[in-house]
Amino acid sequence: MNATIGIVEDQQLILKSLEMLVNSFSHFDVVLSATNGLDLFEKLDQHFSIPDILLIDVRMPLMDGVEVAVKLKKNYPAIKVVALSGLDDSMSVVKMIKSGCCAYLLKSMNLDDLEFALEEIWAKGYYNSRITDMGYQETNLKLMDLKENEMEFLKLACTDLTYHEIASIMCLSIKTIDGYRATLFDKFQVRNRIGLILEVLRHNLIAFPQAKDSI
Repeated sequence: MNATIGIVEDQQLILKSLEMLVNSFSHFDVVLSATNGLDLFEKLDQHFSIPDILLIDVRMPLMDGVEVAVKLKKNYPAIKVVALSGLDDSMSVVKMIKSGCCAYLLKSMNLDDLEFALEEIWAKGYYNSRITDMGYQETNLKLMDLKENEMEFLKLACTDLTYHEIASIMCLSIKTIDGYRATLFDKFQVRNRIGLILEVLRHNLIAFPQAKDSI
């Protein structure tokens, strides 16, 4: 049996293109599409087909991605909610994951990566494209021995600050900050900053403000 997919995207051309692309994948069928959050919940409340996985845009009119994700988590907890966005900034990732998304995918990704991501989400309930090996074992945080300066760097890295701004705040050289970055990428087995943020969130290493429930 194929997994069922829903898509929420306010741009009609992108919405229709995504429908065709996902329907071309071997193990997935699009059963629901909506142009915004209100349209989505109207269809869900009318007992439209409830998808296994729901791809939602981050920036939308009427209800943004965070509002949609929070309401889905509250009212339809069985749906695996995935952010699919053109935004790759740190705070967008943090907000969507903390709002209940199990993955953050970029619209610029190629088709093979999108299909693989959907397969991973369907099988495991979680996907981080920045992890080097998707078959990795659970990271042992005790063995990581995160130092105080590394924890401070992690907190600042989970913001929109540049590495140069982080260096200034920590009163360190950019070379030292680059060293922290490389060390933590290696410890968490990730390839870049967004991957690092997703792992920090997964391990609850930093207390982020919780998203408020939508009405």
